[in-house]
Amino acid sequence: MRLGADVWLPGSTWIDPDYCFLISIGDHCGFGEECLILAHDAQMDEFLDAARIGRVTIHESCHIGARTVILPGVEIGPRTVIGAGSVVSRSLPPDSVCAGNPARVLCSLDEYLSKHRNKVQIGPTFSCVTSQLSLEDRSHIRQAVQQGSGYVLGGRTAELKGEGGTPRTPMSFSIGLESASAQISSSKVPS
Repeated sequence: MRLGADVWLPGSTWIDPDYCFLISIGDHCGFGEECLILAHDAQMDEFLDAARIGRVTIHESCHIGARTVILPGVEIGPRTVIGAGSVVSRSLPPDSVCAGNPARVLCSLDEYLSKHRNKVQIGPTFSCVTSQLSLEDRSHIRQAVQQGSGYVLGGRTAELKGEGGTPRTPMSFSIGLESASAQISSSKVPS
């Protein structure tokens, strides 16, 4: 498996262990909790004595929502955002926002960013939120978003400065996990 630099991959993400060598995740990607990445489909195995396998390529700067299922044989283009709970059963184009079952293009990334850029201007907005918020700050935020969404500003900037945020692979990190696994296996002490 190829895993790029600056990737947020929660422990709850399930990556096909038998065929992980068919999976590639580019730099600067982020995954929500409980995503599944499958490079094989054994649904027909009992009937055909055959299972389908396929590469999964997730290009750089993709952001995959929680509980998304990515099926074998798909390519997700660079800078693609996928909504939570989606099922990616076919390749998705670059610079797009996609969601659904099956996932389909909803709009371009530029349209999505423009919409939210305008909403950030009218607020409400909050400085980067941490778990260390006072009860007063929490009450203020709760009240401010009572009628709709708000925006937290500066979270990615804080991550890049090493001031908290989600843990990611190091910025200079890029590894083929297949070779790392072989290195680990060969260095084990026999019992």
